[in-house]
Amino acid sequence: MEDRVAEVLAQRAALDRGAAGGVILSLFLHAGLVGAAVYAALYSPPPKIASVLNIRFAPMPAPVAPAAPKPDAPRIEQPKPEPIKPIETKKAPEKNTVPFSPFGKSKKKGSDNPITKPTTPAPAAPAVTAALEGGDFPYTIYIERMKTLIGSRWFRPQVGGGAVVVYFAIDRDGTIRDAKIETPSGDGTFDRAALRAVLEASPLPPLPFGYAGTYLGVHLTFR
Repeated sequence: MEDRVAEVLAQRAALDRGAAGGVILSLFLHAGLVGAAVYAALYSPPPKIASVLNIRFAPMPAPVAPAAPKPDAPRIEQPKPEPIKPIETKKAPEKNTVPFSPFGKSKKKGSDNPITKPTTPAPAAPAVTAALEGGDFPYTIYIERMKTLIGSRWFRPQVGGGAVVVYFAIDRDGTIRDAKIETPSGDGTFDRAALRAVLEASPLPPLPFGYAGTYLGVHLTFR
């Protein structure tokens, strides 16, 4: 019994010695941690301060309005010099001279106005008159045109003369038909020239639209 009590007491003593050692070890650990913290606080580098850059903007220049263009100075047109006209010199008229005679002795000068030969007057145009049949025909312009066309084709012979009457009919389209010597002049050459003038004038202009007849009969006298 005594041995059992002694063992319990021995175990308790051993436990007490172990607890004291644990406390001492704990104190050493805490002291080391505190010393490490103090060392770190004393010898740690100071924190870096961030640098600040100040940026200044240059002031914008005020907009300048463009200058208004200056008006061009008015141009003064100088008068053009008038061209110099050449002075015309009149030439003296050349005098006509008579050629020397075959003997070489004639020295006379001809007159300034040469002698002109007298001209024979043209024969008067032959008179052509017309008589109509078939009623009233008021178209005098057509009759004058007909006489002009026939008269331009009649060449009066130099010999003979008198008066000859030629009859012919004009159809609606202006064609001349049934041309014949109605009253001869007594000179066959004169009569044939008048008849040929009538035939060569065909066809004449058509009859006027307002004329109601189918043809127009004409008695044409040549003098």
